Amino acid sequence: MDLRKELNRKVEKKRSEIEQFHDEIRELNIKMREALAYVIGLEETLKLLPRETPTEAASTVLRPDSAVAKARETILKAGKPLHINEILKELGKEINHDSKASLSGSIGAYVRNGQVFTRPAPNTFGLLEVEAKSEDELPPDFGIINGKAKETTA
Repeated sequence: MDLRKELNRKVEKKRSEIEQFHDEIRELNIKMREALAYVIGLEETLKLLPRETPTEAASTVLRPDSAVAKARETILKAGKPLHINEILKELGKEINHDSKASLSGSIGAYVRNGQVFTRPAPNTFGLLEVEAKSEDELPPDFGIINGKAKETTA
């Protein structure tokens, strides 16, 4: 009889431990759901923020003094898209098939990823930041016909 009591006592003790585990698991599940909701809320907030400006993206993406960074500076200085031959000429590089393929391929990778550069025409590259700026401004030759400013009559 003592053996039965002892076994019953051990069973009850273990059931009590199991119930404690269930309570702990419930608490952890609640904490996990709260943490997940928090992360989802942060991700949704990130979607509301503006993306990096093209200038910030360019400065953080391109390796300084690389051919691609120098090409960006060249296009930025020109203020308009440039053909690969013009870019290579400004960089002081020889204009041949290999140099064109190399630089075009490197810049093209950024174009495909929608970063820094655009390709408005074959072998012609522009900058996202220049395009974004130019959408807000009138072209410098706006209102000029055959080299003369258009006269308005009232």
